[in-house]
Amino acid sequence: MESALLKLTVAILSWLTTMPLNNERPTSTSTTKSEDQCSDTESSDRCDSMTSSDFECSRQSFTSDSSSKHSSPSSSPPKTITLDEVMTSARDLSNLSLAHEIIMNPNFKVEQLDLPQNSLEKRVKDIVHKAFWDRLESELNDDPPEYEHAIKLLEEMREILSSFLNPGANRLRTQISEVLDLDLIRQQADNDAVDIQGIAEYIITVMGKLCAPVRDHEVKRLKEASPNIVSMFKEIFRVLDLMKMDMVNFTLQTFRPELQRQSVEYERAKFQGIVEKLPNALDHTKDWIKVCLEELLLSVPVSAGKNVRALPSPMLVLNTAYIKLLAWDYQKHPLPETLMTDEQRLKELQRGLQLLQIVAAILLIVHSAMGGPISGLPALTERLKKMTSVLLEGMHSQNFNMPEALEGVSAQICSELNKSLTERDYPALPPELQATLRGQICSVTQEDNPVSSLIEERVQLYFKSFLAMPSSHLTAPPTPGGLAMIQPELAALAASFVSMVNFNKQVYMPFYVGILKSLLFSVEPQSSPREAPAAQVNPQ
Repeated sequence: MESALLKLTVAILSWLTTMPLNNERPTSTSTTKSEDQCSDTESSDRCDSMTSSDFECSRQSFTSDSSSKHSSPSSSPPKTITLDEVMTSARDLSNLSLAHEIIMNPNFKVEQLDLPQNSLEKRVKDIVHKAFWDRLESELNDDPPEYEHAIKLLEEMREILSSFLNPGANRLRTQISEVLDLDLIRQQADNDAVDIQGIAEYIITVMGKLCAPVRDHEVKRLKEASPNIVSMFKEIFRVLDLMKMDMVNFTLQTFRPELQRQSVEYERAKFQGIVEKLPNALDHTKDWIKVCLEELLLSVPVSAGKNVRALPSPMLVLNTAYIKLLAWDYQKHPLPETLMTDEQRLKELQRGLQLLQIVAAILLIVHSAMGGPISGLPALTERLKKMTSVLLEGMHSQNFNMPEALEGVSAQICSELNKSLTERDYPALPPELQATLRGQICSVTQEDNPVSSLIEERVQLYFKSFLAMPSSHLTAPPTPGGLAMIQPELAALAASFVSMVNFNKQVYMPFYVGILKSLLFSVEPQSSPREAPAAQVNPQ
C-alpha cells in the first residue's frame, strides 16, 4: 500500500542513514516538530566558504603533475557501456540531485502528493484502494468474521509506531508490543473474542503521544470518528502517512548541518562515479569552458615587445564561464553536466534577472526623458519600479503577451508621472513626450535595444565584480551607473548566484582543473613569425 511519496520517504531516510558522519551520531530524535531550522544565513555562509586556501589549493592542483590522482579525476577511456551501467548512472544522478537539493535549499521538505482529480493515476489508485478496503469489510462481515487481513494491518501499524520511537523509549516500545501481540490477537480471533475496536482506540492514543503538534487535530478527529472498523483503519493509515512525512522532514532538518559538512566530498564522489561509468560525461562542460577560453583569447591584447598573447588565468576563464550562464539559451545549448543539479535554480535566477533588467531599462528611460522634474524623488521611483514589476510578473509564461504588457506599463507610467507633476505644480507631460516615452518603453525588449544592451552589460559587470571578491569581503561591490534603482534586488540575486557558484567550485574544481590544463596548454601562442616565445599564463 505504500505510495510513491512513502517510497521517496524511505529512500531519503536510507540515504541519510548511510551518509558518513565522521563517527558522529545524534543521541536522540524527537517525534515532535523541530523549532530549530537551518537559516538562510547559515546556508549562505557555507556556500560562500571559498577561502584563500581553497583557491591556493586549486592553483597548486593546476600547476601540479597531471598524474596526481586528487587534482585530476580519472575518466574512463571510450568503451561500449551496457544498459545496466546507464541505469546505475541514472540512479546515481538522481541521488546526487536529491542530495544537492536538500543541501542547497533550506526550505526543502517532503510534501504529500496530490494527484490531479481526473488523472488516470488517481482513478487507478482510487479503484485499487476501494477494492482493498471493500475486501477487508467483506471479511469482517463474514459469519464468523475473518480477521487475518485485519491482523496484518495491525502488524503494519505496530511497525510504523515503533519506527517513531527514540532508541531509549523502551517502556512505550514494550507496551506497544504487548498490546499488539499478534499471536495473542490471533488466538482471540480464533475464539471470536478479539476487541478490534479497543485495539484501534489504543493505537489512536499512542499516535496522539507521538505525533507533531500540527497533527493534533487529525488525531482528535480520529477519536471522534465513527466506530466502523474499516473507516477507522483507513483514517489511521492516512494520519500515519502524514506522521511519517513529518518525521522525514524533521530528520532532514536535524541532519542538514552534518550533511552540509559532508556535502562537497559526497557530491564529488557521486559525480566521479558517473564519470567513470559514462565516457562522455563531461563533454558539455568541456565545450562550455572551451568557448569562454576562446573568447578571452581574442580579447587579450598582444604583449608589447614580446609580440605574444598571455594566456588568461584559469580562475578568469572559469568566472567568465559562470557569467555566461546568466544569459544561457537552454533551447540551443545543453547545460554543462557539472551544473545539472542547479538547473532549476539557474533558470529561476535568469528569469528574475531578466525581469530586473527590463525594469531597470524602463526606469532609466523615464529618468533620462524627464530629467530634473522627477530627480530626487525616491518614493516615485520605488512606486514606478513596483508597478512595472507587478505588470510584468509572469513574463516568462507561454501565454504572456509582452507587447500588450509593455503598452500597459507605459500608460501607467505616464499616468503616474502626470499625477506627480501636477501635485508639485509642474505642467503635465506634452503629448509628444508621452508618445516618445511610450514608444521607447514598448521597444525595450527588442533585439539590440541600446538601453537594454547597456543594462545587461552593466549587470554582467556587477556579477563579475561579485565573483572576483574574496569570501571574507562582507560588503557588495560598487553598483555600476544605471543600476542604482534596482540595487537591493540585484544584490540579492548576485549573492544567491555567487553562493551557488562557490559551492559548485568546491565540488567540481578538480574536474575543471583537468579540463583547463588540457585546454590552456594545448593553445598555440600567437606571435610574430620571427619570434615565438612560449605562452605565459596570466597569474591574475
